[in-house]
Amino acid sequence: MKRILTILVIIVVIALVGFRLMNNKKQIDAKKQMPDTTGVQISVNVAEVKSKASEKNLTLVGTVTANKVIDIKAEVAGTLTSVNFELGDQIRQGQVLARVDARVKSLAVSTAEQTLANAKQNVDRYTNLFKGGAATEAQLQQYQLTYDNAKNQLEQARKELNNTNIVAPISGVITLKPVETGAFVNVGASIGTLVDVSKLKVQLNVAERDVYALKLGDPVSLTASVYPGVKFEGKITFISPRGDDAHNYPVEIQLVNQSKNPLKAGTYVDVAFNRKSQVPTLQIPREALVGSIKDAQVYVVGANNVVKLRKVTIGGDNGTALEVLDGLKEGEKVVTTGQINLYDNAHVAVIQ
Repeated sequence: MKRILTILVIIVVIALVGFRLMNNKKQIDAKKQMPDTTGVQISVNVAEVKSKASEKNLTLVGTVTANKVIDIKAEVAGTLTSVNFELGDQIRQGQVLARVDARVKSLAVSTAEQTLANAKQNVDRYTNLFKGGAATEAQLQQYQLTYDNAKNQLEQARKELNNTNIVAPISGVITLKPVETGAFVNVGASIGTLVDVSKLKVQLNVAERDVYALKLGDPVSLTASVYPGVKFEGKITFISPRGDDAHNYPVEIQLVNQSKNPLKAGTYVDVAFNRKSQVPTLQIPREALVGSIKDAQVYVVGANNVVKLRKVTIGGDNGTALEVLDGLKEGEKVVTTGQINLYDNAHVAVIQ
């Protein structure tokens, strides 16, 4: 009998514990249950999508390149008897950089001079014979042709002799020296690279929406992080009449290098075009942005004050405003405050 009572007591205790656990679960689930907000209007501020010109000067990042880069090549084959430069040397235009062994070329000039002298004697002799009727015109023409060929050969021989002296075509700095004295070079072999950085170029791509505001000769200001607070002045020297598939147009800027703050080729610079864009673009307040600029979205207020989350493409960043390239139309309204409480198809009450 006691055993039966004990079993009954255990069963009752288990049942009470199970009932209590089920009751607690219902209470927890009830607390977790979100209130039904269907039809509840969320208060938001909105702004109208407007088309207007940028209020910020156009600034882009470019890379400095040298005004001229010359790969100096040998024009005659032979052994280098001297190489008169080192890496980093400042070179003047016309300076002799290297010499190729000229002995064979000198002999060629002497031979060509003798050949020309002989040809000249023959022409003079047959000219007199022709005048006296002792030679035909065809014979005279043949010797005249031989004389002309000898003149050309002498000119070529002298040119090759002169080319044994390799001179600098421009002034600049030596940045590459692949040969040394005693090396044999063929025609077209590189003996060094000469870079002129007295003037510099910056080449960059400008978007279609901005390029129409630029003109040849427009002044630009350039700054580089390597020289904080220093400004470089340049001007636009080329605007391509043809853009790429992404509607970007190559633009070139030239500037004179500063002796006090010299820039090196390859340096990044910020280029300020010193003029505001004259081409209107769609703009929205920065506060309307949901997510990052690369993955931008905005809430758009539609009919009956129902909002839709829409993906947009952002162009320029003007500080307080963002340029929109795709995804919105002029006159549409985007939410600027209250986005944290919003979701697709939410009803909103527009405060302003």
